Amino acid sequence: MQTIFITGASSGLGKETANLFLSRGWRVIATMRNPEMGTALAGLDNLILMPLDVTDQQQVNDTTQQAISMGVDVVVNNAGYGLVGGFEGYSDEQIKRQLDTNLLGVLRVTQPFISYFREQGKKGLFLTITSAAGIAANPLASVYSATKFALEGWSEAMNYETNQFGIFFKTVAPGAMNTDYVGRSLTYAAHEAYEPLWNKMIAGFQDGSTNVVFSDPADIAEVVYEAATDNKSQLRYLAGPDAVAAADNRQHLGLELHSKQISALYQID
Repeated sequence: MQTIFITGASSGLGKETANLFLSRGWRVIATMRNPEMGTALAGLDNLILMPLDVTDQQQVNDTTQQAISMGVDVVVNNAGYGLVGGFEGYSDEQIKRQLDTNLLGVLRVTQPFISYFREQGKKGLFLTITSAAGIAANPLASVYSATKFALEGWSEAMNYETNQFGIFFKTVAPGAMNTDYVGRSLTYAAHEAYEPLWNKMIAGFQDGSTNVVFSDPADIAEVVYEAATDNKSQLRYLAGPDAVAAADNRQHLGLELHSKQISALYQID
């Protein structure tokens, strides 16, 4: 039986991914900051719940070593949250927390598993959940986008670095998802100068003018499963129609034309 280790599995994509892999015969190590929030998963066969705050180095060490002692085949770096609003309104603490969770947290979790796979001569796979915002940026999510762009570059570089040992890295870049992310995992840094832009963006989500499509997280989990099991050397998997559209526009229009399109979309009259 293969084993997958998932961070941020209490809800949303992490929970759906855990459920999907369980249903297909995998053992799942589902981690989250507060395991008591994993009641929807608790008690399922072949499921192990563990506490993990990816910003806590000691807990990362303890949890990853416990998982390693059980044997792991695939690691899914899913934990993260979104900091939004005008950059001027961000506090230093908010910026550090965003980087610490979305970027440094992934690096902390990944490192001990690399050593495990390499030292055991074991094939290993890392799947890192990035974002359409890590392929084509939008306003009011600058530091969030920075972390996701960084993860895309890091994952590509790591793949070249470790594939000599049979260890591979892939990213899954979702678009918007129909979850409780806004209420649970979104921090809004208000700044009056950017309220008109924020209001226009929210209105665009509601009327469809921003081309954002809120996918079912279960559909995104299917893409995670595909990336984990297809044995392809593909580095990035787009998940959701808005992610596909964003990547296609960025590639086919080029940076300059794409940036003009985005600027026009969010122009404040």
